Parts: sequence; structure tokens; C-alpha cells
Amino acid sequence: MNDELALQAPATTAQPLHPPADQTDRAWRELHRAACTPYRRAGRFAWHFARGKLGRDPAFRFLIERGELRCGARVVDIGCGQGLLASLLRAADRMEATGRWPAAWPAAPSAASYTGLELMPRDVARAEAAWCADTTPSRTTARFVCADMCAAALPACDTVVILDVLHYVDHAAQQRVLLQVRDALAPGGKLLLRIGDAAQARRFAVTRWVDRLVTRVRGHQAPPVWCRTRAEWVALVEGLGFSVQSLPMSRGTPFANVLLIAQKGVAA
Repeated sequence: MNDELALQAPATTAQPLHPPADQTDRAWRELHRAACTPYRRAGRFAWHFARGKLGRDPAFRFLIERGELRCGARVVDIGCGQGLLASLLRAADRMEATGRWPAAWPAAPSAASYTGLELMPRDVARAEAAWCADTTPSRTTARFVCADMCAAALPACDTVVILDVLHYVDHAAQQRVLLQVRDALAPGGKLLLRIGDAAQARRFAVTRWVDRLVTRVRGHQAPPVWCRTRAEWVALVEGLGFSVQSLPMSRGTPFANVLLIAQKGVAA
């Protein structure tokens, strides 16, 4: 059974792996709407991008439904763009605080301390505009830093999220960034790293084409990329002292995306 089928298989425990779709779909729609709403104040592009990205990219809902983002976690989001994950964490915190968090989901990632790193000043401006536009109290805190991931110092953290950005630096720089991540993570902390699997030739070609298109739509030049196969990414991360689980992360899309869930060992 492959990874994607395994995710869809029924659980044998009392708590189902996937609760009734109508219940979780309603909860996700509410969460999606709440996370997108602040971007209305950040401009038309920011609003439409937030709705499309959070609604169509399976990674965000997966992280919530799998409980990969924990209550009170110190989260570092490298390549955070306009801060979508921060807005999602704040929306989850409020849903839980008002008693609307579905019992079928793992515990809400409430009271998170979030740091987003982003190279592009325009994206940082959108992130800050959306965050500041919503003044409703929240236990989640966020700050956004305009910085190069290859040079920025990372704060001590429990979870690092890197979605679709590490291939924008060369192979030596990729290893340096991952070493920084390892050193910043607490023992047992997690790296959530989404990559494109270069071994899936046709799907990977689509992934690269859309990646370049979205980069241009966001107002940036498409940079060169340094890609690897899934096996090569796993070997790289395991070589730095992480235990790695890889899961397909392209459901509902034509892409070759894979999510690596990497846990830092105590020795590392």
C-alpha cells in the first residue's frame, strides 16, 4: 500500500483517522474564511491569493488535521510569503477559544509563537498589513522578518516549516540552511519540509512550470533552482540527524510534491 492510500485507509482505533467529511469540511471552511478575512485590508491581490492558496493547497489543511502544529509551539516559517500560516494559526486559536474546535480533530495549535522569514519586502508588507488589520485579541503572536534564509539567525523553536522554497538556493546552501534549522530546533522538534520530487518527471515538470508562473504573478523574477529526487532529499535530512517520514502532498493537484516530516533526535 503506498503512502497516499495509507492516509485514506480507515483507522482501527476508537478515534477515526478521518472523521465524517461533513463535520471536518464545515470546520475547515470556517477556518479558511477566518484566516483569509484579514487579507481584505492588505489589498485585492493579497485577498485573492490567500483564498486560492489556503483553499487549494492541501498542505495547510493536512497540518491542521494531523496535529503537526502543537499548542504553544514556537513556530518558524521559512519563506513565509504573505504570512498565510500565521493567519491560519490565529484563526485556529480563536476557534478553539470560543469552543468551536471540532472534537474530531487533534488539539488546536493555540497560543503559538510564530516567526515568519521572507526575502521579498512586498510579501512581508502584505503579511504585516493583514496581521495588523485584525485587532481581535488572540493568544497567538506573530512577527515577520524580511531576511535571506541563508543568512538569518533562527530563534529557538519547536517546529520549522519550509514549504516549496529550499530549492531556490544551491545544494551547499540547502545543507547550511538545514544545519541552522537543526541547531535552532529543540530536541524532538520537527521540520516540516515540502519538496518537489524530481524523480516524477512529468508531474515535476508541471510543478516547476506552475512554480515559475506563481513567482511572476507575485511580482518577482523566477530564480534558478536546484532540485533533488525525494530519495536524495530524505538522505540529506537523515544525514543531519533527523528521522524522516515522507508523505505525498499533491492531492487534488497535478504536482510532484512530497512532505517530509523530520524529527530531530536527542543526540542531534
